[in-house]
Amino acid sequence: MRREGFNLSAWGLRHGALVAFAMLLSLMLGALAYFQLGRAEDPNLTIKVMTIDVAWPGATTRDLEQQVVEKISRTLQEVPSFDYVQSYVRPGQATIFLVLHDSTRKAQIEESWYQARKRVGDIRHTLPEDIQGPFFNDDFGDTFGSIYAFHADGFDDVRMKQVLLAARERVLEVPDVSKVLVLGVQEPRFFVEFSHARLAQLGIAPMQLLDSLRRQNTVEPAGVVEGARARIHIRVDGAVKSVHDIENTPVEVSGRTFRLGDVARVTRGFIDPPQMSMRRNGERVTGLAVSMVEGGDILRLGPRLDAVVDQMQKMLPAGITIEKIVDQPTLVERSVNEFLSHFVLALGIVLGVSLLALGLRTGVVVALSVPLVLSITFFIMWRMGINLQRISLGALIIALGLLVDDAIIAVEMMQVKMEEGWNRFKAASFAWTSTAFPMLTGTLITAAGFVPVGFAQSSTGEFTGAIFWVVTISLLVSWVVAVLFTPYLGVKLLPEIKPHGSDGHGDVHQRFHQWFSGKIGWCVVHRKTVLAATAAAFVLSLVAIQFVPQQFFPDSPREEILIDVQLEEGASYTATLAETERVEQLLRRDARVRDFTAYVGSGSPRFYLSLDPETPKLNYAQLIVYPHELKQASALAADLRDRLPRAFPHIRTRVYRLELGPTVGYPVQFRVRGADPDTVRAIAARVRDRMRRHPNVRDVNLQWHERTKALRLMVDQDRARALGLNTQEISRTLQTLLSGAIVTQVREGTELIDVVARAVETERLDAQKLGELTIRTAHGRSVPLSQVAIIEPVIEEGGLWVRNRLPSLSVRADVQGAQAPDVSRQIESMLQDIRDGLPVGYRIDTGGTIEESVKADASIQAVMPVMLLLWATFLMIQLQSFSRMFMVVLTAPLGMIGVSLALLLTQVPFGFIATLGVIALAGMIMRNSVILVDQIDRNIAVGEPRWQAIINATVRRTRPVVLTALAAILAMIPLIFSALWGPMAIAIMGGLAVATLLTLFFVPALYAAWFRVKRNEYGVFADQCG
Repeated sequence: MRREGFNLSAWGLRHGALVAFAMLLSLMLGALAYFQLGRAEDPNLTIKVMTIDVAWPGATTRDLEQQVVEKISRTLQEVPSFDYVQSYVRPGQATIFLVLHDSTRKAQIEESWYQARKRVGDIRHTLPEDIQGPFFNDDFGDTFGSIYAFHADGFDDVRMKQVLLAARERVLEVPDVSKVLVLGVQEPRFFVEFSHARLAQLGIAPMQLLDSLRRQNTVEPAGVVEGARARIHIRVDGAVKSVHDIENTPVEVSGRTFRLGDVARVTRGFIDPPQMSMRRNGERVTGLAVSMVEGGDILRLGPRLDAVVDQMQKMLPAGITIEKIVDQPTLVERSVNEFLSHFVLALGIVLGVSLLALGLRTGVVVALSVPLVLSITFFIMWRMGINLQRISLGALIIALGLLVDDAIIAVEMMQVKMEEGWNRFKAASFAWTSTAFPMLTGTLITAAGFVPVGFAQSSTGEFTGAIFWVVTISLLVSWVVAVLFTPYLGVKLLPEIKPHGSDGHGDVHQRFHQWFSGKIGWCVVHRKTVLAATAAAFVLSLVAIQFVPQQFFPDSPREEILIDVQLEEGASYTATLAETERVEQLLRRDARVRDFTAYVGSGSPRFYLSLDPETPKLNYAQLIVYPHELKQASALAADLRDRLPRAFPHIRTRVYRLELGPTVGYPVQFRVRGADPDTVRAIAARVRDRMRRHPNVRDVNLQWHERTKALRLMVDQDRARALGLNTQEISRTLQTLLSGAIVTQVREGTELIDVVARAVETERLDAQKLGELTIRTAHGRSVPLSQVAIIEPVIEEGGLWVRNRLPSLSVRADVQGAQAPDVSRQIESMLQDIRDGLPVGYRIDTGGTIEESVKADASIQAVMPVMLLLWATFLMIQLQSFSRMFMVVLTAPLGMIGVSLALLLTQVPFGFIATLGVIALAGMIMRNSVILVDQIDRNIAVGEPRWQAIINATVRRTRPVVLTALAAILAMIPLIFSALWGPMAIAIMGGLAVATLLTLFFVPALYAAWFRVKRNEYGVFADQCG
């Protein structure tokens, strides 16, 4: 049955000059687009998290959680696309994380953030009056791919802040720069320190000092003289500008006037205690972190930044040097070059297969289709805003093995027809009438296999979505090239082919035909045996896949090793800094360590997509360690995991590598949730003890559990009232004496520098002397604190995590010698008896890798019906028969036989990317099945007996089927060594190899069994429809 009507291949041959022009234009546009495509390390990933910071000075953890966090969390649950709300509460401060559903679209996020602000604003009046905030932040998803350390010898932070702000202005002018953060600068302060005992002797209340300074430094309007011709503003100049000015501030008490400097020591320094610092190789530094605009080219940005930094370095005074400590442009260049070398290798393999299997000139025709397809693909990627990064480059290599399929089929069909004696024009245009539409169906089916990853509404789907777009674009373009450009190239380049007769076979072909026909005939005769053996192999493969290690995403191949240093709750910045310095000394003694950077009081800026920055905490530090060579990283990390716990048993350290894919954190996590923190803590301790029994977990720890020391003042209200004191006055006096109170601000250029009043060190740093602090009464007397309050040492919650308004305690662990999903599932069964005995209202949820993997799989499964519908639609359009459609669909899952075998033999873990490969593999298998079934039907339609039609069609399709499979399989070889793509490559290679054999032996047997074909019968094609 031959298609009539318009023939695109014939049209192209009749308009050869136009086709040649189109090919040249495609190559030119492709070359232009390639150099315009953005370059990045990873695809853009939308961070669906908002943070809300709130402070209530003086409040306990539980008071803050119940009076503030609970109310804010309750209203946040009404925000559109809400997934969960999680809060970290500590004395006086809380950080609330609003997390949206993974399925939230980018366009919906802004509305959710607006609603969050609006709803929290609506309940602001129900919160305590003296809270600070809430402060919202939804803009922290940038990746700072270039970080510079500024080493300063002899320059203080005031000067360095000026240098950094000037450098920031210069860097912001560079094209493609999005944000520039200043790191590690300590803010300047003026300190007014006094002795409360001396003030008491002089009869001066601390507040009198503060009021005098505040009134001296105020900015107030002094009026305007309205003249006949002009308005003249009056300015009163009394602002303090220096230590000298503050010292000379007059203080009048009981008719006597003092200089402030006579009763207090005034100094200029920096925020004390420090909140955060940055260190490089054991030396304190400051820094700049630079992020790139979305869709920018980091390979262009890198040299531009280097040029600007070189210019700034020449202008800086001696003693200030700039060091680049995070260099993503170089990493991306290395990564892109590595992938391009893999791509060139895969391209060489594909072209080699074409040349060896089809001959030189025939192979050249196929080879020329590759740059044409890639050129058009690059152009479309450019216009769609898909840049070159880890995912799109891998997708291009996957596509490379598939995009030659249509060209091979078209050229092979042309060659066969020329062997049968057809002229070039007729043979070239026959591709359109015979295989163009089966090829299109096969192409669409293959592309549909990637639909779930392209439209999965999740962070993982967003991360891997470029696979669908790149593969689909290249496959559709390859079909157009095969039916328009390839026939033209074939007419021009194919050699003269001597006709071999109507059967199309020479001696060699004839001998192969006879041998292979016998094998196919045996399969058709013993169809039940073939079908049963295939079914058994498929069932065994499903059993075998259970023994393949499971994985979500592998570790990143980058060199960085991260070390988290965590002290007990309530630890000071000074203590954290001291422990960090000890860790630095250990690193300095290791010859494998090239450099290290430390961030004390917070985590590193997000210099890598999957790095989840820690919230600022005084008891936390993070170190990034760089080995001399990448190959040393694994051994160094393993060594540090053993050495650090032995060297620092009193603190918690964690050594880990960067992750690929969405952020997970600890790979094994179990969350205990319930109303009472003490009960939650007790259950979590049981979970921790049970987890420690598993041989493959390391560093099992609790997210929080320590209580912190506190002193509670039980005020004698009757005595305080008799003295004219109240709780507020006592609290404010103690706050001023111990932590300091901001009196005013010195205006220095564009800076506002706080002036902080507090007691001298000897009086404010010794908790045992707290009772000796004096409180000024309403009658002008000073009384010791111990006379109006009982000081009671207490232990209280130091830090508390709350998830969806219930205290939540995660029991976390790293994994060694196994894959995290396998370990988590094994531990789940170990925890079952604890789960069964939980009190009402308490639960244990599985987090970590398992939770993220379930989210990713659910997003894929949600789109699977669309994929199945597309497959069914394309198959029905092509085959127009329910029987044939179901028969082809039955072949789809058979690739699992090869997948299980390949993964078991290599012991490569089966992860999320491999899952995508298996889904797409089903489309590749059905593609070959469709073309083979269509060929059988064509043979039957022209009058061949059904038995012979099955054998002849299979023999006829063997060469293109094997060649296309061989091209796809061998093109995957460069990906085997990739941490991210290796499992997918091995799965597709094994699955496609077995599936190709099944296409040639199982499909003929299935066809014969399905339609009850008998030997020497003449079937009617129409009788099989339906």
